[in-house]
Amino acid sequence: MSTAMPANTYQPKGMLIDGKWVGSVSGAHFSVENPAKRKPITDVPRAGAADVDAAVEAAGKALSAWKKVVPRERGKVLLKIAEAIQARVEELARTIALETGNALRTQARGEASMTADIFRYFGGLASELKGETVPLGESVLSYTRREPLGIVGAIIPWNAPVMLGALKIAPALCAGNVMVLKAAEDAPMGVLMMADICQQFLPPGVLNVLTGFGPEAGTALANHPRVAKLSFTGSTEVGKIVMRAAAERIVPVSLELGGKSPSLVYPDADEDWAVDGIVNAMRFTRQSQSCTAGSRLFLHEDIFDSFLKKLEKKTTSLKIGDPLDEASDIGTIINNKQYTKVCKYVQDGLERADAKLVFGGLPPKSGPLSEGYYTIPTVFADRSNDWRLAREEIFGPVLVAIRWSNEEEAIRMANDSHYGLAAYVWTHDIGKGLRAAHAIESGWVQVNQGGGQTPGMSYGGYKQSGLGREFSLEGMLDSFTQRKSVTVNLTV
Repeated sequence: MSTAMPANTYQPKGMLIDGKWVGSVSGAHFSVENPAKRKPITDVPRAGAADVDAAVEAAGKALSAWKKVVPRERGKVLLKIAEAIQARVEELARTIALETGNALRTQARGEASMTADIFRYFGGLASELKGETVPLGESVLSYTRREPLGIVGAIIPWNAPVMLGALKIAPALCAGNVMVLKAAEDAPMGVLMMADICQQFLPPGVLNVLTGFGPEAGTALANHPRVAKLSFTGSTEVGKIVMRAAAERIVPVSLELGGKSPSLVYPDADEDWAVDGIVNAMRFTRQSQSCTAGSRLFLHEDIFDSFLKKLEKKTTSLKIGDPLDEASDIGTIINNKQYTKVCKYVQDGLERADAKLVFGGLPPKSGPLSEGYYTIPTVFADRSNDWRLAREEIFGPVLVAIRWSNEEEAIRMANDSHYGLAAYVWTHDIGKGLRAAHAIESGWVQVNQGGGQTPGMSYGGYKQSGLGREFSLEGMLDSFTQRKSVTVNLTV
C-alpha cells in the first residue's frame, strides 16, 4: 500500500508503450520504497515478457519513420526535451532524492541538471552523423554512411537512474534508433518522469519505458530476437549475462560496469585540497554508490597518518540525514539488500586483525538514522591490497587506505584489479602525475581532481569494467550507429 507522495514529486502513470501509459499485461505491480523511511511511496507495473513484446512491437513500428527524420530535426527534438527537463528540474531532483536516497542538495539536483545537459549536448551533435568519401579514382565514388542499428534494448541501474537513462536515450535517438528501456525496479519514478517529458515531443513508439525486475523484464529484453543492440549499465556479474545474451544473437553490446578505483596520493599532496578531492572521488555524498568511487586510497607512508587525520576531520563534518532536507550532505543506501551487504563488509573489516578502523563503523541501531538505510562513511587502514575490502566493489561508503613507499609498487597495486573504470592521482609534480596517469590501467584517470563525468568526454572502462564509451560523440557513433560503405561506378 502506497503512502502519500511528498510535495513537488512525480507520480507515475504506468509504463510507456507506444506513446500510452499502460499497466502490465498480467496486471501485476510492485511498490517503490522510500529508503529514508523504509516505507512504500507508490506502485508501478511489473512488466513481463508480454510487455517486452508489446514495447518491441511499438518500437519496430516507429523505426522506419524515425530513422528517416533529418538528423538535424532529431537534434531539435532533443533540444526541446532538454529545455522541458530544465523547466521541471526541481521536481525531477526531488523525485530522484525521494526514491534513491541521494541527498537533494549535494546529488539529486546535480543529476537532474546533468540530465538536461545530456539531451542538450547530444541534440547539438545531430549534424555530426556523417560519413567520409574515399578517393578510389575519378571513375568511382566511394563513401560511407552512418546508419542506425534499429531497436535498442537498454537496461539501467538505480544509483543515478535518470542521468544514466538519458545517456542511453539521447544518443540512441539522435542517431535514428528507437528504444525499449527497462528502468531499475528500485528507482523507476525519475526515469518515468523523464520519459513523460520526452513523450511530449516524440512520435509514439520511439521511446518505450518498462518497469520491472531483471529476471522477468530484463532477461526478456536482452534475449528478444528483434532487439538489434543492447546497452547496459550495472554490475559486472549482470553485464556478463547481458553479454552472453548478445553473443547468442551476435548483436552489438555496450557495457558500463563496476569499478574498484584507486586514488594515488604522492607525499607532496598532504594538503586540504587533496583531502577535499578524495572525499569527492570516493563519492561519500552519494553514499559511495558509484562505479567510479575511489575506494582504494594509496597514501605514501610519509603522509599516511597526517592525511588520514585531515580526511577524518573533513568527512565526519558531513551531515547524514533525510535526502529531502537541504541541510543533508549524505543520504541513504538504496535498499535493505544493499544496506545489509555494506554492513557485512564493515563487519569483515572490524574483524580483520591486520586492519585498523580509522573512523566510521557500523550504523546506529537507534535514533533518527536507524529509521532508514543510513550508513556511516568508514575508513580502514591496512598494508595489503589483497583482502576482500580492497578487491571487491562494495558500492557503499567503505574506503581502504594502503601505505606505499615505492612508486612502481604503488602503481602495480593500483593495477592489481580485474576492474579498470576510473583512477585518481594527486601531486604537485605534473610530470609525475601524468606518468602515473598513463601507467594506470583505467579508462578514465583524473589528476588533482575527483569530479564526475562531463558531456563531451569519452567515458568507459578497461578490463571487466566494461566495453564501449559513453558521454561523447565517439560514444554515440560507436555505440548507436553502424557504418555502411557505398561504391558507385561513375562510367556507366
